[in-house]
Amino acid sequence: MTADRPALRAVIADDQALVRTGFRMILAADGIEVTAEAADGAEAVAAVRATRPDIVLMDIRMPGTDGIEATRLILEGDGPQETRVVILTTYDLDDYVYAALTAGASGFLLKSVTPEHLVAALRLVRAGDALLAPSITRRLIERFARPDEPRTIAPHRDLSGLTPRELEVLRLLATGLSNAELASRLVLSQTTVKSHVGRILSKLDLRDRVQAVVLAYETGLITPGQGA
Repeated sequence: MTADRPALRAVIADDQALVRTGFRMILAADGIEVTAEAADGAEAVAAVRATRPDIVLMDIRMPGTDGIEATRLILEGDGPQETRVVILTTYDLDDYVYAALTAGASGFLLKSVTPEHLVAALRLVRAGDALLAPSITRRLIERFARPDEPRTIAPHRDLSGLTPRELEVLRLLATGLSNAELASRLVLSQTTVKSHVGRILSKLDLRDRVQAVVLAYETGLITPGQGA
């Protein structure tokens, strides 16, 4: 760990001890402190409240309180605002992933992730970015944001506070475009695009662009199948 890189603290939640041990070793080798381990969702919630980590690596399928409910409990109103949850899943189109994202998770990783990707991903999320490539964003939303399914997970938010330009940015962002692609499409600098995205997140009280994508579908700003 370099002198100018702030320490990163993590909680690992998985019901398999060998999985937790493997991830702990990977994180420790890069100077990331594991503040606690949890074998189920209830333990994860308690560990987060006790140690206030930057990141939670959260398995979905665990006995008792599962990863989705644990994510919701961790990120609800009185939870630590600085904590981000990254979902660990076996399959990249796990049926629970969309629900986890709408519960507030900042992204997801496959359990087959390489050590290098794992560490880089956690630092990306710590910096405030979302851990979903544009192609994965599109694929998840297309599969799970069905217009005929009940939408009871994400709370309603009023988009009327956004400017026409911000609505345009949000609509394009929801199709999976990166900041560079947004800049090219709108003929703006990437710095300006980043500022627009930041204001959108602030006005809508969202943690990251993953939640912005989900919200765009939940509010009907964009519909599944609607391309960029």
